[in-house]
Amino acid sequence: MRWPANHGTKEQVEKYRAAIQAMRDLPDDHPHSFVSQAKIHCAYCNGGYSQVDSGFPDIDIQIHNSWLFFPFHRWYLYFYERILGKLIKDPEFALPYWKWDEPAGMPIPEMFVPEKIYCEPNSLYDVYRNADHIKERIVDLDYGGTDRGLPYEQQISSNLCTVYRDLVRNGGDTLSFFGGVYVAGDSPVENNDPSVGSVESGSHTAVHRWVGDPKQTNGEDMGNFYSAGYDPAFYIHHANVDRMWKLWKDLRLPGHVEPTEPDWLNASYVFYDENEELVRVCNKDSVNLDKLKYNYVENPNEVSLWRKSRPVKRNIDLQVVTTDDVEKVDQIKFPVSLNKALKVRVKRPTVNRSAEEKAKANEVLVINGIRYDTGKFVKFDVFVNDKLKDGLVPTPCDPEYAGGFAELPHNDMENMFMKSSARFGLTELLEDTNSDGDEYATVTLVPRTKCDDLTIGEIQIVLVQVA
Repeated sequence: MRWPANHGTKEQVEKYRAAIQAMRDLPDDHPHSFVSQAKIHCAYCNGGYSQVDSGFPDIDIQIHNSWLFFPFHRWYLYFYERILGKLIKDPEFALPYWKWDEPAGMPIPEMFVPEKIYCEPNSLYDVYRNADHIKERIVDLDYGGTDRGLPYEQQISSNLCTVYRDLVRNGGDTLSFFGGVYVAGDSPVENNDPSVGSVESGSHTAVHRWVGDPKQTNGEDMGNFYSAGYDPAFYIHHANVDRMWKLWKDLRLPGHVEPTEPDWLNASYVFYDENEELVRVCNKDSVNLDKLKYNYVENPNEVSLWRKSRPVKRNIDLQVVTTDDVEKVDQIKFPVSLNKALKVRVKRPTVNRSAEEKAKANEVLVINGIRYDTGKFVKFDVFVNDKLKDGLVPTPCDPEYAGGFAELPHNDMENMFMKSSARFGLTELLEDTNSDGDEYATVTLVPRTKCDDLTIGEIQIVLVQVA
């Protein structure tokens, strides 16, 4: 059973440190070495492999920004965990996970902090981390590259609301949670449906950037795809990202099911197993944790705080009555630069849906054709029906905050620009902003980090069937 890193026993921590040290002690060219394992992420994420076996040798493979994100990383950790167990001769070895979805687990786990343990090097230490964030600072799951300086309780609330948004509000259907369709022959640069999933673009990317060292050119280690695997914290972070998949599925809400298309089920990857043999594994074999023989330690009597962190419904007396002066989306000529905030009114497919209708289909804001520089960390926020009289900017705890789009740098891509899209659930948001009967939704995109050359291709609202 994978265990929460902030609750590990002395024996668990020492065993984990010993396993990582054994991996570090191997020659770099050994398939089980720390360097070789780190390079796996770089290869699958930065153009190291092409789609040659599928008949497209000139097209790269990219396992981010699509429905491959969750299953690839699940398999990656699966073999990584088994290799560590083999190195210390413990077939029951299990990875810890960074439980950043609960307040006690939000700081980086203590075992990763010291450079030395009893005068010996700490195998979990990495020099390329944000030194200001490591000691006694809780993670910001909505991190955009600069510290917001929130008081402790506000930061906790922001994080819990972010997890709720990633798993419930913005993860209301298969593709919104997993990411868009990506099949053989699709270019990662000009994919036909390149939407990024709610967790990947949300809490996942925020933690990567929060841990990475801002003093390094590319935010190494965790702040860049090519280098992320060189920080041991990467693997416990992704263990919790993998757990998000389990928690999302355990909610048993309409639409919370894995993809069923053959292109997803049969997509495969190649890894070295614990016996140094190359094996090919498919997505279809990653969905059942019982068959993979691992799971996560949870408290069955505990109701997670994030599940009770739906943003509070807005007091209608605090809202402006009309936004008729805002341009309609069909009056805008796309693509549009996001070098400054963009506010538009977008027509909804229907209004005042019944509870039965809402149970069958989610209302989703879709932002298509997000073209951005892959060499930069980019982030913009999305507000919907921001009608506050006081002019305050919505936070993750406010109902008007739909979420954000964030991307880590891909340094080795030949084409420096990529296109993606993002999806944001509106069904609850419209209720909580007293807007369920409005014909139009007012959508505001606010650039946060390095969006000067980022452009938007389309903004629309659609209904997505879930039942």
